Parts: sequence; C-alpha cells; structure tokens
Amino acid sequence: MGENINWQEVYQLAESWIREAGRIIKETIESPIHVETKSSPDDLVTDKDREIERFLTEKIREQFPDHHIVSEEGYGDRVNALSGVLWLIDPIDGTMNFVHQKRNFAVSIGVYENGVGRVGLILDVMTGDLYHVVKGQGAFFNEHRLPQLHAGELEKAVFGINATWINANRRVDPEILRPIVRKTRGTRSYGSAALEMAYVACGWLDAYFTMRLSPWDYGAGLILIEEVGGVFSHADGRPLDLLKGGSVLVGKPGVHKAIVEMIQAGLANGKYFREELE
Repeated sequence: MGENINWQEVYQLAESWIREAGRIIKETIESPIHVETKSSPDDLVTDKDREIERFLTEKIREQFPDHHIVSEEGYGDRVNALSGVLWLIDPIDGTMNFVHQKRNFAVSIGVYENGVGRVGLILDVMTGDLYHVVKGQGAFFNEHRLPQLHAGELEKAVFGINATWINANRRVDPEILRPIVRKTRGTRSYGSAALEMAYVACGWLDAYFTMRLSPWDYGAGLILIEEVGGVFSHADGRPLDLLKGGSVLVGKPGVHKAIVEMIQAGLANGKYFREELE
C-alpha cells in the first residue's frame, strides 16, 4: 500500500484541514460553549470538540475512504489492528484550557501506515503555530526545521509533569516520581499533551510524563519526536502500544533513560504502578 501513497499529498491535505479546523475554532472562540463531563468532573467535552472531529473525519473519509480513523469523540472507526493507513485525531487537545483559558490547546493529527508514523501535525490554535512532520523529511516548527535532540542530562532537564502524579493518586506511587522531580532543574505543566510533546521535539522540554493518555493524544507527537531522535515508551520502559494508550514517557534519549531507570528502581522496591485502572 505504501508504494502507492503520496505522503506529501496526504500532508498537504491534512495541513489544509487542520488550519481550517483552527479557523473554525478561533472564529467562534467567544461564542457560548456547551460543556459536558465524561468520566469525571475534570474530563470535559464541548460541542466544539464534536464539531471539529466531525469536520475532520468527513474530510478524511471523502478523500481516503479506505483509511481508518481513531478519534476521541466517537466519529471514528472501531480499530483493532494497525494494518493499513490509520489517522489518529484529537479535535481539541487541552479541552480544559479551551474552556477556562481560551488558549494553550491544539488540534492534533497523526497518520500511520502499518504502525509506522508517516505524517504528524499539531496546531496551537490561538497562536497559529504549526508543529509538523513528514517521516524522513524533517520535523518543523512553522518554517523552522528542528535540529536533532542531544542526549540531555536529568540534572539539567525541564520536565513536563502534572502535579497530579506527585501527589496521592490511584495510578502511581508519588514516591516513585518525587526523587525524579527533585533531581531535575524544574518542572512545567501546560495542560495539552500534544503541545507538551511538540515542546519536547523542539527541545523546550527535555521530557514529558503522564500516567494516562489515549492514542489520539500522542499520535502526532510521537512522529515529531521520533523524527528528531527523541525516545518514547510507557513510563516503565515498555514499548508503547499505539492503540491501547496508558502511561507515556517521551524525551531526549539520555533524560528518558535516566527517568525509566528511576521508575524501574521504584517498582523494584515494591511501589505501586497501576496502568490498567479505569
């Protein structure tokens, strides 16, 4: 299948669609938003999430009817395998930021072929900044080609981590993570996994960690990070499952390695790590 796919054409179409999606959101940013909760009071969805996902899925199906779509709000397909071409779509990544701040949220599109990332785009809607990649052609921040990431050192790292994980929670013993945080230069949390992964690709963050992401959250980000020599896995070092989701750790190679080793040491000491919680 790959021999017949013009990935530059796929990229150009995806870029036009993601920019149009951004325009739709931005033009109505001051309009009333209908907000609902999903699994918990802090798991939000808006009518705009659904509108943008419907817009993107319709465009993809019209142009590429044999491609499959995995998306957040239910307009995608039921996908159990990575065969063929798969689009991972997040219409608004950072919905809480969208609702509360009207900034720091993104539209994210990742396109995979037989499990290999081919095209990735992350649009910061309010700034208009586009992080984008076609595999093998370099990763870019707008028109600026991103350099390859150096190994990095944990002691000099700025670490993307939400305070949820270093306080009492059901998924990971905070005593696994507190020594890592203490060892870094500093921490940041921006509230959008797609943007935080883009920041890792740009070298603005040295690593990003979370215990709970879905494929549409990281679909584009992984392709960006891989293109610049970054590393990704589940938080305990296992290979990341592109369809299942769960914990995610991305970063510069040396920083990623140091964090994984400290997490594994914590697990070896009997501290809890519960990725399968619902």
